[in-house]
Amino acid sequence: MDAIQNKVAESGLLTLDLEVFLPTTPIQEIDLKQFLFMEMILKEKEFREKLEQHDWIAYTNQDVVVFCSNDAIVPMWAFMLITTKLSGIAKAVFTGSPNEAIKQRVLDNIRSMDIGCYRDKRVVIKGCGEKEVPAYAYAEATVLLSPVVKSLMYGEPCSTVPVYKRK
Repeated sequence: MDAIQNKVAESGLLTLDLEVFLPTTPIQEIDLKQFLFMEMILKEKEFREKLEQHDWIAYTNQDVVVFCSNDAIVPMWAFMLITTKLSGIAKAVFTGSPNEAIKQRVLDNIRSMDIGCYRDKRVVIKGCGEKEVPAYAYAEATVLLSPVVKSLMYGEPCSTVPVYKRK
């Protein structure tokens, strides 16, 4: 009787799970409207006073997104001023919507991976898992890996869809 052979293990495929690039802690939110007069109007003196009274230490080592959830006209210097308050306290500061901040964090995480270990390898980007991985993560991983890998696939090692193969 022949021994059972694990062809997937012997294939030399490397699996990349993009879930590891998703944020593991929530991104803290600062909605500018809380610093505005009637949550709509930026009065510089009042704005600066409210910033001075705010507890910035609560954002220590946190990813923070600064945004305004209403249609107030907020000058760019207001975002800059809040960023200076978070400088040296927060791990990272993003502007835009909370979803845009998550996207930026995921892309930053993917861009910081060491692609050297994938050079000239056959790589499969895992297709399903515990958490939903957004399409932009797959696209960014493809951009980074396709210049260095021998081949790039999507799915699971036992069932892949070819995406790229070096000629």
